[in-house]
Amino acid sequence: MNILKRILILTTLFSLLAFSLPSPTLFAAYTTPPKNVILMIMDGTNSDIITLSRWFRGTDLHLDDTLTGGVRTYSIESAITDSAAAGTAMATGMKTKADYIGMNDKGHPVLTVLEAAKLSGYETGIVATSPVQHATPAAFTSHVKNRDEFGDIGEQQVYQNLDVVLGGGAAWLKPKGKNSVKNDDGMLKTKEVSREDGENLVNTIRSSGYSFIKTRDGLPQAPSTNKLWGAFAEEDIAYEMDRKLLKPQEPSLAEMTKTAIKRLSHSEKGFFLMVEGSKVDWAAHKNDPVGMISEVLSFDDAVGEALNFARANQNTMVIAVTDHGNSGLTLGNEQTNLNYKNQPTGNFIKPLKKAKLTVKGASSQLKKNRTNLKDVLASYGLHHLSKHEYSAMKKAKSVEDLENEMVKLLAKKAHLGFTTHGHTGEDVFLYAYGPGKPTGLIENTSIPHIIADHLGFSLTKGRFASWYVDGMEYFKQRGYSASIRKQNPSNPEFVVEHGDLVLRFPENKNFYIKNDEKVTLKSVNVYNGETFFIHMEE
Repeated sequence: MNILKRILILTTLFSLLAFSLPSPTLFAAYTTPPKNVILMIMDGTNSDIITLSRWFRGTDLHLDDTLTGGVRTYSIESAITDSAAAGTAMATGMKTKADYIGMNDKGHPVLTVLEAAKLSGYETGIVATSPVQHATPAAFTSHVKNRDEFGDIGEQQVYQNLDVVLGGGAAWLKPKGKNSVKNDDGMLKTKEVSREDGENLVNTIRSSGYSFIKTRDGLPQAPSTNKLWGAFAEEDIAYEMDRKLLKPQEPSLAEMTKTAIKRLSHSEKGFFLMVEGSKVDWAAHKNDPVGMISEVLSFDDAVGEALNFARANQNTMVIAVTDHGNSGLTLGNEQTNLNYKNQPTGNFIKPLKKAKLTVKGASSQLKKNRTNLKDVLASYGLHHLSKHEYSAMKKAKSVEDLENEMVKLLAKKAHLGFTTHGHTGEDVFLYAYGPGKPTGLIENTSIPHIIADHLGFSLTKGRFASWYVDGMEYFKQRGYSASIRKQNPSNPEFVVEHGDLVLRFPENKNFYIKNDEKVTLKSVNVYNGETFFIHMEE
């Protein structure tokens, strides 16, 4: 074979290899697609209000396409749970007692799926229409034995290094003092806020790399590269129906959800986001069907935002569920005992459609002298009342009594029944979309394990299985002396000593002081009133 022929053959072979093998730059550019989970919790919602809300809207809900099963909600001690125990079950995979937040039934902190996601390199966030220190968002981000410890919960959240926090609860970020806020009738009043330790957590948030915003207008203006904290109300964000008319400076749940997803989706590894539609439960406690519908539809709009993202990002799992039932709402009451076969949907919906505000929003407009009572009643859909009906409203001694009369009358006009002002123990709907989505009737404790499997870690095996340890036992086994010091009752410390070495672990913080040097930890220090729990890397 002559030299020219050999050169031609070799040239052809090299050309074929060049086309058939990926270039080194292609190998270098390939990365594992990010994995995401959006867990959405509709607090205190029973099945009948879902049906009623669908009819009220007049179209299918975003939730409808994703119904996959049901969830059992009972706590370790009761067939009817509270939000703290239910939230903790969905956050940690463990049943616990009422009022316990991120704690097992022994009062020991348990690592949450949000914390584990953060420790595994995922970005994390929470969104709520309640104060973010309220039971459900608290259960994913903190550890206390009493859900009412908003000061401790808020402090732990600030030191958890979350990437996005959006909701209410600004009052518990400020030093104890006098703050001017609007009360229910829109008038300014002086109110005592609840940071008894005197710390200004707003300053801590700002110095920790967050964009801190206080109004809806701040959402699109926040830099996408910063962590984001939005505190849009001193306490809770207004009901969606009321927000549009009375509090337009506050964002909707859908707007907060969309912003959170957009911010977290910059993560190369992925993210975990918990979204709570908090106030279906609040309206249900009042037996206010208008408020319940307002918040179911607000939540459904947020679900729509999550599903839009998930359909474009196929490694995203969306789970939507309620933590427990509330109010025992029924379509049909004792008025329909004998004629339930002749009740078109309009009989239920038309009286409700007359309302422009929830009962809370309507009553907030009542003047002290009550000269605008008829206008207030009309804003809740109660027009042209009989003398007997109007007399019952006038006789109501307090605003709370008036609200009770209003919701009872509207429910009667809409043929709705309520069995309780409290929670109920039924199984609830499970909605899910995406890879690895849960199906069938499951325990609420299964939810965090399903999420963990999707994100590639375990809450029961390996380093996360026993993350928090009793600090006293840990250091005494290693020859150190240890004590809990309460010179400042609002800021107890766990103190460890060995010769010239002194370690001080402040409650609710993610660091300790080694002599005079600050050492950052991967978790917050937790004090349950008896025991200090810490995490130390060996």
